[in-house]
Amino acid sequence: MTQIYDVEVRDLQVNADERGHLVEVFREDWDEYDIDPAMSYYSMTYPGIIRAWHRHLEGQVDHFVCPQGRIKVGIYDDREDSPTEGELNTFVIGEHNQQVIRIPGKCWHGFKAIGDKPSLLINYPTELYDYENPDEERIPYDTDKIPLDWEEPPHE
Repeated sequence: MTQIYDVEVRDLQVNADERGHLVEVFREDWDEYDIDPAMSYYSMTYPGIIRAWHRHLEGQVDHFVCPQGRIKVGIYDDREDSPTEGELNTFVIGEHNQQVIRIPGKCWHGFKAIGDKPSLLINYPTELYDYENPDEERIPYDTDKIPLDWEEPPHE
């Protein structure tokens, strides 16, 4: 798989003991890539639900983390000026594989909750959500424009 230009993945350290575990999902001293969130939110998604496709055209960058459950993240690059135009990346992240994924806003992206329990997604976007004029363009999850079959089992 060719990783899409400007997509970055960071493994998160799970600090576990007999009480449970703690995972740092954001640190300002991480210097592999620049996380500068304007806000954060989390969403809960029921198993089998697909939340795709959307992109941000005003420069917002998303940072996805899945602390509970499992999600299959899809990212598609149709940026004309990108060296990876036409590439599709998928990642399976969640409690079994703690990672943060940096998603360039102009790339189409979305996710599907997989497994048999609800999934939580935390996002650290670099821009505040504008309720009056949201920076979002959306297309259906089953569009012919993007070569991803969400029903296909994830490749791990």
